[in-house]
Amino acid sequence: MTPVRLAVLVSGAGTNLQTLLDALADSRVARVARVVSSHAAAGALERARRAGVPATVLADPSDPAHVIASLGDAGLVVLAGYLKRVPPAAVARFRLRMINIHPALLPAFGGPGMYGRRVHERVLASGAAISGATVHYVDEEYDRGPIIAQWPVPVRPGDTAETLAARVLGVEHRLLPLVVVELARRGVPPVPVQLFPDGSAFAAQNELSVRLLDA
Repeated sequence: MTPVRLAVLVSGAGTNLQTLLDALADSRVARVARVVSSHAAAGALERARRAGVPATVLADPSDPAHVIASLGDAGLVVLAGYLKRVPPAAVARFRLRMINIHPALLPAFGGPGMYGRRVHERVLASGAAISGATVHYVDEEYDRGPIIAQWPVPVRPGDTAETLAARVLGVEHRLLPLVVVELARRGVPPVPVQLFPDGSAFAAQNELSVRLLDA
């Protein structure tokens, strides 16, 4: 089996990129083939360099031709802390082969401007009892593509945006590699995949259940 080639889109420090680099280091089903950054100062670029993975900085993240060319022959595109809107033509080019990880339970707490600390502040302000991480397909709207899988975490009394963010990031680092490996194992199907907690190879790999919301 030829490993599925991943292109990872990044904008920041690249901790989710690092989890993919570590998890897929010896994988026969998927590997990180290239990293594409929205700006030259992203710490993720150094992680790519240390791993020997080719990296590109987008001159214009809004230019669909440039984005598509930078993603190359990727079989699966992963947005891992990527803060720019992917041009619709690039979304169409990689339809159902482009996924994103979001630090909250969608469909709530998503949309334009909902990233980083803002997400966790909104969750806390809402009084929600749980938050978590969501992996979903990318479409033309922010955080609106079909949901693949979710992993909830409790919102605890006394939580701040920082403490909640740390708890969510911990499950992001576990959820994203599991989803990537399972999609790659299935050959990146051309139809939406929902990963349920019962009976799948995906769920069997972790002791905690992954909660799926209906798309």
